[in-house]
Amino acid sequence: MLRSPFFYFIILLFLFSCKEEKTNIANKASIQKEAFRLRDKGIESFKKQNFNTSFYEFNKSKQLYETLKDSANIGYVLTMIAYIQQVNGDYYGSKETVTEAILYVKKKSMYSADINNALGIADKELSQYNDAIFYYKEAVKDNPAALQKLFSLSNIAPVYIQQKKYPQAISILEFTLSTKLLDDKSQISIKARIQDNLGYAYFKNGMDEKGFLLMNEALQTRNEIKDTYGSIESYLHLADYYAKTDIQKSDENALAAYSNATKLNSVDERLEALQILISNDHSAQNSKYVQKYFKLNDSIIKVRNNFKNKFAKIKYDAKKEKDENAKLRLEKAENLLSLQRAKYLRIVSAIIFFFLVILIVIVVRYYKNKNRAIEFKTSYITEARIAKKIHDELANDVFHVIAFAESQSLSKESTKENLLQKLDDIYGRVRGISRENNKIDTGVNFTSSIKEMLSTYNTNERNIIVTNLETINWEAINDTKKITISRILQELMVNMKKHSQASIVGIKFENNEKSISIHYTDNGKGFEKASTAKNGLQNMEHRIQAVKGTIDFETEPDKGFKANLSIPK
Repeated sequence: MLRSPFFYFIILLFLFSCKEEKTNIANKASIQKEAFRLRDKGIESFKKQNFNTSFYEFNKSKQLYETLKDSANIGYVLTMIAYIQQVNGDYYGSKETVTEAILYVKKKSMYSADINNALGIADKELSQYNDAIFYYKEAVKDNPAALQKLFSLSNIAPVYIQQKKYPQAISILEFTLSTKLLDDKSQISIKARIQDNLGYAYFKNGMDEKGFLLMNEALQTRNEIKDTYGSIESYLHLADYYAKTDIQKSDENALAAYSNATKLNSVDERLEALQILISNDHSAQNSKYVQKYFKLNDSIIKVRNNFKNKFAKIKYDAKKEKDENAKLRLEKAENLLSLQRAKYLRIVSAIIFFFLVILIVIVVRYYKNKNRAIEFKTSYITEARIAKKIHDELANDVFHVIAFAESQSLSKESTKENLLQKLDDIYGRVRGISRENNKIDTGVNFTSSIKEMLSTYNTNERNIIVTNLETINWEAINDTKKITISRILQELMVNMKKHSQASIVGIKFENNEKSISIHYTDNGKGFEKASTAKNGLQNMEHRIQAVKGTIDFETEPDKGFKANLSIPK
């Protein structure tokens, strides 16, 4: 039994590649395991606030994920690196990192929401408030879960407070508190944060008493659940609240915030607390707070610069190592290829080229023959339809006119007029058949010719409505497709005139990115789908198949007729 040449080709490739494929699978599994290990260690170090170690581990795992082309994990790791940079005050660096992550997260998901959230945080800290609001709103759109959407939405309010747009902040925070999503005990710390921000917004908007009650309630909740970090913000807000009415209480709250921030090593909050204490002006105490402020500020600048330098060095060393490894691997691969597989590759390349040429020839011939068959069938059906129409509509009338002329005296004026009227009627129908099958203008007057053709079916009893015809760039459509569209519309009109008895006909054109859609609707009497062929609609199907389009019919007796066409551009 003879085998196809493709059979021997596949066997040959299988024998050569089987061993190599097993090796590649084993290597891939090993790399994937190490990438997951480093990523998980990075997460663990991040939770323990070992940011240098976490950064290094995330960066190493990123390199391995790049080898595997694992876009989802590359995007996730880059987002985590950006958060580490933000923790250490490198907001510009974090924006660069998270912008790189966008390339790996194409679909809207929790990952794209995290990216937009990170961009929002960076822009807020850089006082680019409008940009921060934009990214937080994008995070709201991208988050799939309702609760996560609520968190992203609540992040917008503090930015509005910074912009002194207190009513907008109040509106967002009141809405978030009104939802039942925060009623669960697991969300108590989030609810307290929103209450505190709402109270602060009330206070800033002149509703002091209402604001104080909410801020105080939020602080009590945070102390009860031992949310030390959250309580810092509450103390700072209350210190600001008391600053104009009771300096002593303002100092007490600022010192409480400073104490908790010191315990948690939250430098930015310590600086904010010292700013309040300095602005309250304590004469002798003032200089002490000023000294602390400058010493702490200088210290944080130095620490953050050290972090930036360390992160830059880790990135540089990793890139250098990656480049060196890639160079070594490339040299090794080139040596192996030149020594062991040069001959094999030449043979395989020649075989692939040979079979590709054969395959292309077969495919081209197949589609040419298929299109030729469809065109021939369409042409045959059209010719048969024209012949049937001439036979059914004209042959009998011509016979009757001949019989009339033979049997009547043409010397009479009334007989002549009657004969001329009959001949004129036959001539009109011949012109109608000719117009239905004449040459179509596919040039700049295409839309005009379509309108003119459709307008011939407008009568006092029938209204043809055409929309969006001129919104389509017809010059970009090839002539074959224009002719197909014109013929199908013509056949729809003929079918409507003969069968539907419609009074209103709607034809709507739609311009999509890859196709043109045409929606035909009439309010005629309709028919059973089983009788589609009898109504001459099969010819439309053959026409549209020739240009790789689709057509669907929807009809029922006494419920009108619809046709939906789609033709690729």
